[in-house]
Amino acid sequence: MRVLVTGGAGFLGSHLCDRLIALGCQVICLDNFFTGSRDNINHLIDHDHFELLHQDVADPISIECDQIYNLACPASPVHYQSDPLRTIRTNVFGIANLLELARESGARILQASTSEVYGDPQQHPQRETYWGNVNCVGLRSCYDEGKRIAETFMVDYGRQHRTEIRIARIFNTYGEKMGIRDGRVVSSLIVQALRNRDMTVYGDGTQTRSFCFVDDLIDGLILLMQAEGFTGPINLGNPQELTINDLAARIIALTGTQSTIVYHPLPSDDPRQRRADISKAKSQLGWEPRIALDEGLKRTIKYFSDKF
Repeated sequence: MRVLVTGGAGFLGSHLCDRLIALGCQVICLDNFFTGSRDNINHLIDHDHFELLHQDVADPISIECDQIYNLACPASPVHYQSDPLRTIRTNVFGIANLLELARESGARILQASTSEVYGDPQQHPQRETYWGNVNCVGLRSCYDEGKRIAETFMVDYGRQHRTEIRIARIFNTYGEKMGIRDGRVVSSLIVQALRNRDMTVYGDGTQTRSFCFVDDLIDGLILLMQAEGFTGPINLGNPQELTINDLAARIIALTGTQSTIVYHPLPSDDPRQRRADISKAKSQLGWEPRIALDEGLKRTIKYFSDKF
């Protein structure tokens, strides 16, 4: 099985490459290293089942493959807002190129979509049938709307060309290989705590999220790709909901830091609530998260502490 993983040097993509190689797949990792890191894949460079392509997904792609996982896109606000036009091109041109590749090669393709397609939700928890509440002209629109139109591309290729598609809506995920400066809340709070610096919480900290450990998320992606006759979209995330204040308190307790929490204004269009309804993942894939939050946080804290 030849598998193309775009964004394969990123946080999720590198974990997926590791897992696919362990399963015996021949993995082609495509990345332009805008946010991906060679450190995440250096241990694979000389592996017989690994190939690295330094390329932008927005450029035409011509390779032979049986499956395609599209994880190519900056996923944190710090990165996707730094060059919004590039983010849009990655989402729109990237999925167009990959769908053509899938159509020509007969490959099955999985799109790593996001819970951000629900925007600042008026339905809670969020089910796949919910159409969302998204600001199409806000600071986050390059990412939110880019992912939404990528889903449209996927579904219409499925309808018009009978391309085998899979759509995963990924909720907040954390774990080893997160970037130190990626701006995600888990990595930011852990790094600040380990350095005994002020821990930044935006808004009043009562906004909620649900956090899924990366190993569980990768399980879900592979199960979705392997599922027959089921395209999605499907939510993949941990349904355990907690406030950002609660998350910060857990990190303080687990690190023993002397840091204190400081509050800053809430960013534009930041969702107030976010929690995955994973009923469909349970019934269709037999999937649900197994790793408890404290266990996942301990493993993530160790990863960052080893880097300092």
